[in-house]
Amino acid sequence: MFDLKTIFSENLYVDSAFKGSASIKRVLPVIVPELTYKSLNISKGDQASERWERMISGDTPESEKRQIEKDLLEYCEMDTWAMVRIWEVLKSV
Repeated sequence: MFDLKTIFSENLYVDSAFKGSASIKRVLPVIVPELTYKSLNISKGDQASERWERMISGDTPESEKRQIEKDLLEYCEMDTWAMVRIWEVLKSV
């Protein structure tokens, strides 16, 4: 297991378009521009955390919990796919 963020945070791969950030949200559009979080209902980590809290709350209706679960799975799938694609690009450099 290896955290790809290390490559960017330790400046082993640098692009001015990252604007000094090692975040996947900054790196992905530069390295794999065809992938985007824009169409997802959850597009940022802080949103994912907030929605998780809402989903596990006893006050949240079941139908909303199911939607949040679906949205979280889509977000996690995109995060995973983004890391795979970034890794593939880095391997080819």
